Formats: sequence, C-alpha cells, structure tokens
Amino acid sequence: MKRKSVTNKSSKPRKKSKVVAKPPEEEYSEEEKTVRAFDTNMKYGPCLGITRLQRWERAHKLGLNPPMEIKTLLESHKVEAQSLWHNKLTR
Repeated sequence: MKRKSVTNKSSKPRKKSKVVAKPPEEEYSEEEKTVRAFDTNMKYGPCLGITRLQRWERAHKLGLNPPMEIKTLLESHKVEAQSLWHNKLTR
C-alpha cells in the first residue's frame, strides 16, 4: 500500500498581515514630541500600565524632578494621556 505524502500546505490562500505605518515624526505636534521624549526617558521609571500624568506624579513623589512642562502639557489635554507604549507591548 502506498502512502500519500502529507503536506502542511493549506489549499486556502493565506491572508497577508496588515502592516500599520507609523506616522513620520513631523506629524506630531511639538507638545506630543516633548511628552514622547518623557516616555522614553527611563530616569523617571517605567511607564507601562499607568498614564503619563501618573508617571509624572510618581517621579515627583520620588524626588526625581520631572519637568514641570510635562505636567502642564498633560493637564492642558493637548497631548495623549497614555504613553507611546500603551497597547504596543503584550504581557
């Protein structure tokens, strides 16, 4: 008895995954660029799971002297409340 060769190839065509393009840096406002720089500065501790304002407040309580400009921007609601890492990393 001859065996049929088994392949893992599906008869259905595979769907291509969508690649979401990141907006060029020029598309961010100066305010957003400023808070994004804050997001990437590890001097103020991790930013996952908390808002930017919560991170600023924690850094302030710990005596890390986060820039007052960041708090002002966050309270003005001209920038996103969540860090640039929000919904980007999985647990």
